[in-house]
Amino acid sequence: MDAFFASVELLRYPQLKGLPLVIGGGRRRADDALQASRAGLPLSEIPVADFPRLRDYAGRGVITTATYAARQFGIGSAMGLMKAARLCPDAILLPVDFDEIRRCSRAFKAVIREIAPLLEDRGIDEVYIDFTEVPGGQREGGRVLARLIQRGILDATGLSCSIGVAPNKLLAKMASEFNKPAGISVIHESDLQRLIWPLPCRKINGIGPKTDQKLQALGIHTIGELAAQPLQALLRQFGPSHGAWLHEAAWGRDDSPVVTHSEPVSVSRETTFERDLHPVRDKAELGAIFTRLCEQVAADLRAKGYVGRTIGIKLRYDDFQSVTRELTVEQYSADAREIRRIAGQCLKRVDLTRRLRLLGVRVGTLARPDLLAASPGPAPGLQAGLSLPLF
Repeated sequence: MDAFFASVELLRYPQLKGLPLVIGGGRRRADDALQASRAGLPLSEIPVADFPRLRDYAGRGVITTATYAARQFGIGSAMGLMKAARLCPDAILLPVDFDEIRRCSRAFKAVIREIAPLLEDRGIDEVYIDFTEVPGGQREGGRVLARLIQRGILDATGLSCSIGVAPNKLLAKMASEFNKPAGISVIHESDLQRLIWPLPCRKINGIGPKTDQKLQALGIHTIGELAAQPLQALLRQFGPSHGAWLHEAAWGRDDSPVVTHSEPVSVSRETTFERDLHPVRDKAELGAIFTRLCEQVAADLRAKGYVGRTIGIKLRYDDFQSVTRELTVEQYSADAREIRRIAGQCLKRVDLTRRLRLLGVRVGTLARPDLLAASPGPAPGLQAGLSLPLF
């Protein structure tokens, strides 16, 4: 999907089309205040001058996404909002509406499933689709079906998407980025040298910052330069598994199938604070945040139809050091109070004398309640105590 989070907001506020718009920064207080100030006025008629600007933001939030007009200033996803404010202070800043995002996500995937049911869900705004057996899927190299999907999504949601068509998932992922927004790109195996090899190695899905840094230290900057490396040299530098994968990826080879169903490993929620919070002096505020995270995780579990019995926490201190702790208990649960109780036990095992910038709650070892009812109970695990959480 094209700038998905921002595009969803433009459905609500079409007067912002063509303007630099950044999505991020936390909860919807700013958006709620904006709508309250113009109560009775249609959202599409709220004056542009009323919208909050990036220059007025103070905090440590990051960008979820930005419109293409904002990206022209060098603004991108995961960038700190304060840095973005220096690049484009007049950009409009709106928070994420997760309920609306999820609704639009379900809607665009439903359109695709009606046309091409072999779909792999890759998150809120991305899917892989197998065209192989779809009637007409091979016409014009896949362009006909891609256009049909684009039109269907636009008609159903008002949103645009970009589609990459290729012999495998690795190349299709790269192709989907070629002609954004609303583009269709088709890559054949014969296009590898012309279209893929000139790209930076980071364009390969799976090459992260650390691998790219090591590649650059070896003088390997483009995918073509990676493809030119002898396999044995990559095996020596990166190990047998990763080295072999790098070699295959550089040559555009990927035999991974489109996976139509997968079970989640865990469900988690976390939040970065607008200011560092102290576990003692800010105990009440931290306690409220902690409770809300547990409630959100519990709601997510129920919505997905899971229960879990490994509960964990994640803390990030003011020096950016992160720690995690978890407990596995005997009984599965999706109850917010039980999750909070056990997560509180985890808090007793970390340093709570230092300021915190992030707090997260996670539930793992998931199962479906209906399957549990039909099978023997889980093996006993570590039983949490009954003392109260620290905040």
